Amino acid sequence: MIGRIFVGRALRGFADGFIAVVLPAYLLSLGLGVLEVGIISTATLLGSALTTLAVGRWGHRFHIRRLMLAAALLMAATGLGFAGFSSFWPLLLVAVVGTLNPSSGDASVFMPLDHTMLATTADRTAVFSRYTFVGSMAGALGALASGLPEWSGISLRGMFVVYAAVGIAVWLLFLGLPDPKVGEEKSAVPLGPSRGIVWRLAGLFSIDSFAGGLVLNSLLALWLFERFGLSLAAAGAFFFWTGLLSAASQLAAGPLARRIGMVNTMVFTHIPSSLCLIGAALASSLDVALALLLARSLLSQMDVPARGAFVMSVVTPAERPAAASFTAVPRSLASALSPTLTGAMFAAGAMAAPLVACGVLKITYDVALYVAFRRAETEAASPLGH
Repeated sequence: MIGRIFVGRALRGFADGFIAVVLPAYLLSLGLGVLEVGIISTATLLGSALTTLAVGRWGHRFHIRRLMLAAALLMAATGLGFAGFSSFWPLLLVAVVGTLNPSSGDASVFMPLDHTMLATTADRTAVFSRYTFVGSMAGALGALASGLPEWSGISLRGMFVVYAAVGIAVWLLFLGLPDPKVGEEKSAVPLGPSRGIVWRLAGLFSIDSFAGGLVLNSLLALWLFERFGLSLAAAGAFFFWTGLLSAASQLAAGPLARRIGMVNTMVFTHIPSSLCLIGAALASSLDVALALLLARSLLSQMDVPARGAFVMSVVTPAERPAAASFTAVPRSLASALSPTLTGAMFAAGAMAAPLVACGVLKITYDVALYVAFRRAETEAASPLGH
């Protein structure tokens, strides 16, 4: 079962990797402006939030395998929708109802379903780290594949057909999953005794996600296109290396969390990465900007496996599907607000503003997280990595 979850994450990570880079170039080629690119990016995150909310609210009533198969078919339909439409409003509708992910992580309906399955393992630290590593490595390869329109005869539109084909492949893969119900230990409500800590975490995660939404991979690619005139192939190569560095760092997240604690791992790796982002925003040359962004990628995702495992550790098994969804939904909603703001700032000529704002907000989040939860690990009934 775990192997199929990992393979599914790899396939989706590969598709998300090239779509995040191709999306702005594709939309610009259709004659849309930078503001419209930001609006469509917002719509993709808003749609992910709504579907994830549905999983959290009603998913415990259904078999997890059926939910995962439905999500895979929705992924295929999303790719075909983007390949088939060329005007703003139809694309916006597909963005809202679909699974497109313009970020560097898994911000889709698949995430809470995967996390619920993975939380049944004994060593959550190792499993979540490997899960995140697989996604990052596949995303890096996907980013490299975003150069295919320049290297081969495939069109930008054709890349969305490839995305749809990956969705079908994921559906076929999930046909072989076992069919347990989400949350075998039933409760009267999705969240019970852990409600308070889940909502507090959700609120803090929302600050981080709002900040991250200002600099999604799609928008960072747009920034590189507009600020330095970077080509699509060069941007793909750059995001390949950022993904590779992120993946490598995530392998260290588990041992680091066991040594210094999850909250410390999240905070003490995140703050330096935010400082690198601010420095890149203010850099006057492409080489300096890319170097700082690469340094940022080495640190910025180390919190992801620790965060996912921490959420699963501080709630009861019956609450895990709801906890995964209810901490993800506010994050998705918060990040959905940001891309339109970035598009507006780009359109106004304030190219550095979104990157600086992202860095400052993320540092604020890190400080608040540390103050609120620095003792939570020792109080958790099932600590990370036990």
